[in-house]
Amino acid sequence: MSSNTPSSSAGGVGSADSSAPRRNSKRPKYSKFTQQELPACKPILTPRWVISAFILVSIVFIPIGVVSLFASQDVVEIIDRYETECVPQDFRNNKVSFIQSDANKTCTRRLTVTKRMKQPIYVYYQLDNFYQNHRRYVKSRSDSQLKDNSSWNDVSSCKPEDDSNGQPIVPCGLIAWSLFNDTYNFSLNNQQLAVNKTEISWKSDRDSKFGNDVFPRNFQNGTLIGGKSLDPTVPLSEQEDLIVWMRTAALPTFRKLYGKIERDLQPNEVIHVTLENNYNTYSFNGKKKLVLSTTSWLGGKNDFLGIAYLTVGGLCFFLALSFTVVYLVKPRRLGDPSYLSWNRNPGGQ
Repeated sequence: MSSNTPSSSAGGVGSADSSAPRRNSKRPKYSKFTQQELPACKPILTPRWVISAFILVSIVFIPIGVVSLFASQDVVEIIDRYETECVPQDFRNNKVSFIQSDANKTCTRRLTVTKRMKQPIYVYYQLDNFYQNHRRYVKSRSDSQLKDNSSWNDVSSCKPEDDSNGQPIVPCGLIAWSLFNDTYNFSLNNQQLAVNKTEISWKSDRDSKFGNDVFPRNFQNGTLIGGKSLDPTVPLSEQEDLIVWMRTAALPTFRKLYGKIERDLQPNEVIHVTLENNYNTYSFNGKKKLVLSTTSWLGGKNDFLGIAYLTVGGLCFFLALSFTVVYLVKPRRLGDPSYLSWNRNPGGQ
């Protein structure tokens, strides 16, 4: 009967009608990569493997932590905070007015050497609560101006310290304008203690970022002086205090290298420091510290690395010990089907 006769339009996907248009498919081309069928290592984490891994980590990390901590303890530091002590008693309640006045800001400090300090001894100044990482502060500089004398008037990114009296400032920007200007002079046994201020900056900065044909121009000539003045006869590539300062810090507490003392200091020696307390940190409740420090093969004093290694190593050892006790007290056969949910609760009860 005609009702049982299949119509030509009922042909499915497997129809032999070659004239029918082929349906476009979005199915990706088959490959073992797309179907995640590549050979792979699928380790089974048995108790012995887990315990062995924790023990291995503890064996590696604990000695590294001990060595790092001892290296940090070998570093000798002398830290002297002076921003309050170097303000006369009459100005202690109004420190901002003192730092902005023409009063004598010379201050004398005594530093006692507690342990033998081997040369070179690095002299740092440390600032607290100074946010060099502020977006507007970081962007207020002209790298092209610092590098090439032909771009001396490129100050478009230096606002608000871009020009003074209608003339471009070199170096321009807030970073250069706020250059640290406290000075330190050291003496030991009534003799001057020399501080070497050469090669305190990165060589790559001196060679690539600051030009030897770029000289300060119209710098700190405005009504508001931000920091240290620069010698207009010395190129920027040789003004290392500026180069060190221009490498901005990521955190609000930072140290920057002031110079190097190239002689050993013996225990109980007393260093007399004559400093000029010029830099204004009082407007933002900042702190100033003078730091004398030696170094080790790991760098400066930093206990965090050693403590971190010891913490991780100790934690892994504790976990290995705990898993060992559990494995010995209450062992469990690997792949035991009795722990499956349908076996623990037969019938779904």
